[in-house]
Amino acid sequence: MQFIVTGYDGKDDGALKRRLAAREAHLAMAKEMVEKGKWLYAAAVLNDEGKMCGSVIVCDFDSREVLDKEWLDKEPYVLGKVWEKIEISRAQVAPFWDKK
Repeated sequence: MQFIVTGYDGKDDGALKRRLAAREAHLAMAKEMVEKGKWLYAAAVLNDEGKMCGSVIVCDFDSREVLDKEWLDKEPYVLGKVWEKIEISRAQVAPFWDKK
């Protein structure tokens, strides 16, 4: 089951500092998720000044519950209060990108 997860960073003065503090742990988890075939694609969202202000991840988990258990419950950007708002939508990757 594929999903698009969009995490929006907080807009307070400490938001970028929190992101940078959690970034290495986030990237380590991202590498693990890619190696397990759970993350299909990911990108940082940039604001008008070119600074990171969010994230978009296209991922594949058995269910929304598994997505939460195997990833979001452990995600450094969630635990570090980087993402202020998270939107999760079911998705279907085009067949020429789908590795399954």
